[in-house]
Amino acid sequence: MPNPAAGTPAAKWAAGLPAQRKVVLASTSPYRRELLERLRIPFETASPLADETPLAGELPRDTALRLAHAKAQSVAGQFSDAFIIGSDQVADLEGELVGKPGTQERARELLARLSGKTVVFHTGIALLDASSGACESAMVDVRSTFRALTRTQIDAYLAREAALDCAGAVKVEALGIALFTSVESDDPTALIGLPLIRLTDMLHRVGIDPLA
Repeated sequence: MPNPAAGTPAAKWAAGLPAQRKVVLASTSPYRRELLERLRIPFETASPLADETPLAGELPRDTALRLAHAKAQSVAGQFSDAFIIGSDQVADLEGELVGKPGTQERARELLARLSGKTVVFHTGIALLDASSGACESAMVDVRSTFRALTRTQIDAYLAREAALDCAGAVKVEALGIALFTSVESDDPTALIGLPLIRLTDMLHRVGIDPLA
């Protein structure tokens, strides 16, 4: 009778075979690295090379999904037998892409514009099998409604948080959560930049179980 445990990571390890193929996060973002560390699986990081400029006529959600795949693909040549995670996030205000402010003044202007409005944060995620080229991707949306922010509140937030490298100037894992009256998503870590529930589903399908 076949042994159902024979194909498990533990059985492979006992047989002297690799228990798990390498996992690579194609990102240098400290936020995404900290999120992936929650799953307690070994992984490496690599710096992706992807032009983040939206294509002409491209919808914000399509930009996020395309860049998630592009980031994973850009490091595939360095890891021939790895599962590579790519992710990208864009903020969508009524069909218009809202990017990273880069400067304090642009952040101030951006938050004043977002005040009282609902923004959808689109987070694209891709899991690429570098050995076969197969890639699974998904989109996770987070509907986030901003408070009616005063100039004083915006200035206080920007004085306390370095959020210039965050979509919409929102550092939600810190003080940025105070900018919202509501956040709606079935995968809450997507707002920080890496949807762990969806990623865990993908990892299961390639034989990696964080709970094993």
